[in-house]
Amino acid sequence: MADPVPPSARELARRVLLRVDKGGAWATLALDAELERSGLEDRDRRLAAELVYGVLRNRTRIDRALAAHADLRRTPPAVVVALRVAVHQLLFLDRVPAHAAVDDAVSAARVAGGQRLAGFANAVLRKLSTTREPPLPTDERARLEVQYSMPDWIIDELAAALGDETQLAAAVAGLSQPATLAIRANLTRSTRDEVRAALEGEGATVAVPAATRAGLLVSGLGAPDASASFRAGLWTVQHLGAQLVGELAAPAAGTRILDACAGVGGKSTHLAELTGDGATVDAADTSRQKLRLGAGTARRLGLKGIRTVEVDLLDRAGPGLAPAYDLVVLDAPCSGLGVLRRHPEAKWRLRPDDVPRMADLQARLLDALASRVAPGGALVYSVCTFTGREGPEQVARFLERHSDFARAPGVAEVRTWPHIEGADAFYVARLLRR
Repeated sequence: MADPVPPSARELARRVLLRVDKGGAWATLALDAELERSGLEDRDRRLAAELVYGVLRNRTRIDRALAAHADLRRTPPAVVVALRVAVHQLLFLDRVPAHAAVDDAVSAARVAGGQRLAGFANAVLRKLSTTREPPLPTDERARLEVQYSMPDWIIDELAAALGDETQLAAAVAGLSQPATLAIRANLTRSTRDEVRAALEGEGATVAVPAATRAGLLVSGLGAPDASASFRAGLWTVQHLGAQLVGELAAPAAGTRILDACAGVGGKSTHLAELTGDGATVDAADTSRQKLRLGAGTARRLGLKGIRTVEVDLLDRAGPGLAPAYDLVVLDAPCSGLGVLRRHPEAKWRLRPDDVPRMADLQARLLDALASRVAPGGALVYSVCTFTGREGPEQVARFLERHSDFARAPGVAEVRTWPHIEGADAFYVARLLRR
């Protein structure tokens, strides 16, 4: 029996985008799964990723260009996706011949709906390849919304968080650009310079950001888990903003630490590394699968002091948790607006009322965890978003409710921005219990 013919990069991209649009899949997970079984060469894998993220990143602009020639509301979803993939190539990828993008989309439309839809797709794309897109709006806010495919309510939240309209355009642009792979050197096994040299020896291009002590920005590497230095436990993937959470927490050896909402263990392993693996770290989460992944990462990095605890942190009894910790780190569930560079599909899923809904959950988690901070201990709160309600305002409300807590002396809070530090938009605060 002959081996199945691998999909083309464009076909694979369309599959992923349909899963994202209609099935609610996350692009990163859906793309990784499709690529793993695709058999595509590296060049085609890169093209597939560019098409998926490019369409999600530029969807408003793409649909606006299409709307000049077609009614997308009356077009079958599979054909809409084929048109979007083609238009992204026509408008944003100079190295792709226009005829290749058009012919591929026409073939996909034919498969989806027969010759009539193939003719429709051909007519729309031929016109668009000549006329290009309509001019961008002249009004500044409207231009930002279209140029960067950023919903107006997100721009409003961003303007409020910045408090400075002069930075708004740069901030919207920063959140809309592809993010470079950020990693964290495992300082219990190596130095940052040694990890950089190892990655460069594997053919990667590596930059050293000023924002963190162990962070590196890496391009041209390919899949991280294919790297020999990754498998050897010399580094792990972690956003620069997330690395600042551990650094502001300033964990110490010989202490007991709770990483609440630990997820897949990025912060748990960082906290352990910062103590030379000399602290006891309880990594707590409701997801058994995420905790398993986190435990696997700890083993790869050679860390022994991390214990996983499957628990609902809103349960005040907290089975499996210690009564009190010297340090509690809460990287809380949030709107995720700070990581749009990595998850552009979130722009089309989130709604304005998600912000107060997440803020309510964050407040309940903070209240539930406050009593687990030992007197004299620290509570570090972080979110990967920039809204005031989930960041500074959340901390201010917590301090009003809990008079036994106060902001830490010195640097008590940190914010990062893509257009300033090159990091995702994070907010981190460090509080002390009297």
